[in-house]
Amino acid sequence: MSFLASRWARLFFLSACIQAAICMAFEAYVFAKFQLNVKPGFDFDTPNLKSRYKTIPTFLTLFVFAFVYDLVLVWDALRSKNTIQIIGICIANLALLAYTALQIDQIGDSIILLGNAMEEPNVWFQVRSYLIAIPIIIGVCTIALSWIAWKLYKEFAWDILKQIGADYRMKKRFLHYQIYIALLKFDFFFFLGFTIQFLVIVTGKTDAELGLTIAAIPVTILILLAAAFFTRREIKLGVVGVIIVYFGGLAYFLFKLVRIYQPSKAEAYFAVRRSLTAFAVITIILIILTIVNAVICMTNFNHGLTNHLVSKTGEDEEKVGDTYQLQDQKPQLATRMTID
Repeated sequence: MSFLASRWARLFFLSACIQAAICMAFEAYVFAKFQLNVKPGFDFDTPNLKSRYKTIPTFLTLFVFAFVYDLVLVWDALRSKNTIQIIGICIANLALLAYTALQIDQIGDSIILLGNAMEEPNVWFQVRSYLIAIPIIIGVCTIALSWIAWKLYKEFAWDILKQIGADYRMKKRFLHYQIYIALLKFDFFFFLGFTIQFLVIVTGKTDAELGLTIAAIPVTILILLAAAFFTRREIKLGVVGVIIVYFGGLAYFLFKLVRIYQPSKAEAYFAVRRSLTAFAVITIILIILTIVNAVICMTNFNHGLTNHLVSKTGEDEEKVGDTYQLQDQKPQLATRMTID
């Protein structure tokens, strides 16, 4: 935890923890209030009612996962001094703000539609203020995190300079690599968020569609890990294969986005149409950016960046350091004359 020795790193981590604790507590209260008011043994006899009933628990699960994953990303970004990932966390916070704003109407509609299943008729009015407070808290925390991120950007600049050196072209290659790795981490969250909502809430899925969607989760994790490994080790054939898979993922999300609004399937997606649309659109944008950055990173292969990314020990590390100094630094001249 030595990376928290910096004041701005501590403030960034503390702000993220406070945001997560307050918002998760509010969301947990909404879930508990809803769950405790459902009449025991109530029969949700239609697919629409069943999907509406699953909406709130699913949102809570996704919400908790989002903040836990966010804290992991914050810890990882501060530990690795990845300024791009820190900026990405601030942008992801804006996406989370939009998601929490969308869930107000979706949860409200679900509770009102399930009125006959509720023991108390005014459950929605009891939880509405908490749901409205969540995006406000996230908005305030986003402003605070963005300001601290600017301070961290200036603080980490010197550390990056020591690691990469003053060569502008090498710094640019390292920047592209950081952007690519950060995109992979955010790709995983938005893909998983879309998949969870689709598996739990959406009705009318075929067995084949259900099986393929579940199998896609571990496959996606392996693909993202392989993408990072191939790029770090500059294995061009592996990166090309991963890019082909990206195009397959892009086609899948475009297909799902069209299907959400297809008249024959609209009822199955109605309970989470807005949130699924938001996740699908964001994921499509991220995949396109990931493909572009993968191609850029591939063009940067065989220019020496991997020597700074892959840890080496002993004599090899010394040789790499000596080679880098001879190639990228000018010889130092004496700054003063001696008596001799």
